[in-house]
Amino acid sequence: MITLRHEGPRPTWGFVIVSVPRGNSGDDGHDVKSERMTDSESGPDLTKTGPEDSTPEPGTDGDRPLVVVEHVDKHFGELHVLKDINLTVNSGEVVVVIGPSGGGKSTLCRSINRLEPIDGGKILVDGKELPKEGKELAKLRADVGMVFQSFNLFAHKTILDNVMLGPVKVRKQDKQDSRKHAMELLDRVGIANQANKYPAQLSGGQQQRAAIARSLAMRPKVMLFDEPTSALDPEMVNEVLDVMTGLAREGMTMIVVTHEMGFARRAAQKVVFMADGQIVEENTPDEFFTNARTERAKDFLSKILTH
Repeated sequence: MITLRHEGPRPTWGFVIVSVPRGNSGDDGHDVKSERMTDSESGPDLTKTGPEDSTPEPGTDGDRPLVVVEHVDKHFGELHVLKDINLTVNSGEVVVVIGPSGGGKSTLCRSINRLEPIDGGKILVDGKELPKEGKELAKLRADVGMVFQSFNLFAHKTILDNVMLGPVKVRKQDKQDSRKHAMELLDRVGIANQANKYPAQLSGGQQQRAAIARSLAMRPKVMLFDEPTSALDPEMVNEVLDVMTGLAREGMTMIVVTHEMGFARRAAQKVVFMADGQIVEENTPDEFFTNARTERAKDFLSKILTH
């Protein structure tokens, strides 16, 4: 872990991690911490970021498991929050995890790179099991981009410097190359004109887009999103979902915890429904939203799709 001098509220900086600070409650109640874009809006392809990027082109390697969760259990004291979880996410696949609050969605997301330690089972990223700690864990974490509901940009650095920081400090990339790539990413998420401003000068939606660009700057193999729009004002939600939809269209492997059912219908290849710490059902968006198999899922959908 690299220690960076920071004045003001200190975010959790874990390589490409954008994490919720302690004191904010995640989906599980544990103290942790839009439409498709048009071709004219799409900008440079974020999944084609140079020779170091191992993300396959859409459709070229879609059957290769990139994230595998096997028989994972997790407790918070006596509370059993993850119960024998099994999930496979293939390269280039977008998996959207939905369900009632307290169902285990956020804990699963945070467990995928051991921001939350697990009590049993195993998790593999690109064929390698996540170690419990040490340099090997740090190396694997650098391949997993994370964006959470709290953007946590470094307040004393410009937006451009925030995006450049990981590649320069962690990947040891040339500063000039990192600056060029950072500007391309900021242009891609629609805030290149904000590059020299500080986080406090941006809206919440702009800050979240900057957080996405910061994670993408590390050229991750997979992106995790834990309710990235839940802290935003309603009018800012679509601008973030637009960026995420563009990433999905371009073939980025994504695991997204969200309450945005429109995004799930539009962007996901697979919908996973969680409740009471278990995966109750998984299916394609069309099948899940029109023909859910379980009574628990049907009850959930009946309550959220009628309002």
